[in-house]
Amino acid sequence: MVRHLTNPRLVEDDRLMKFDVVVANPPFSLDKWGADQAPDDRYVRFWRGIPPKSKGDYAFICHMVETTVADTGRVGVIVPHGVLFRGGSEGKIRKALIEENLLDAVIGLPANLFFGTGIPAAILVFDRARTTKDVLFIDASREYLDGKNQNRLRPQDIDKIVQTHKAYKTADKYAYRATFDEIAENDFNLNIPRYVDTFEEEEEIDIAAVQEEIDQIEGELAETRKEMARYLKELGLV
Repeated sequence: MVRHLTNPRLVEDDRLMKFDVVVANPPFSLDKWGADQAPDDRYVRFWRGIPPKSKGDYAFICHMVETTVADTGRVGVIVPHGVLFRGGSEGKIRKALIEENLLDAVIGLPANLFFGTGIPAAILVFDRARTTKDVLFIDASREYLDGKNQNRLRPQDIDKIVQTHKAYKTADKYAYRATFDEIAENDFNLNIPRYVDTFEEEEEIDIAAVQEEIDQIEGELAETRKEMARYLKELGLV
């Protein structure tokens, strides 16, 4: 995997081949991905910054973005949530991608969805043909089929994600269309809860009704105790 990242094979005339759509599920936070060779990368894929040696997430993202067709190419990549908010060089790269108006959507997925890891993941969608600077955040982490060993997205869950992305609108407790200024105010942090409010208000407790129920239970308990005492007396046990 590292050999192919530092020495890509899809090359033509000593240039990276370009594609209309690039999708991948790279290894999460890959260690020793080839950071030492990145500053001298012959394809200049890491001009936005060099990802950390111990976390190759943005190395894969930058490679994928650089292999898309100019003005029309799209990318879909599955990432761990740390990619959304970690600072340092990753924060610098994330900011650059957003300022270039490449990031189209951030989609939060349920935990335990992929083999080999139980952590929740997200999908980042990049689009070179964007006509807005807004970014759509979708929290799809709570709607899935609970499996014994692994969770699954049901057809209706996938369809809801797709239709929400197509509509590209805020949806109560599920999606939020954030402006560039809002993201900038959050220091380009893409953590989904910052944008999608999934808080559910607890139902207001009727104190009077609860007290009435308690009084009723205590009355029934007192009667039960009297009945028990009578039975024990008849049996000569008290």
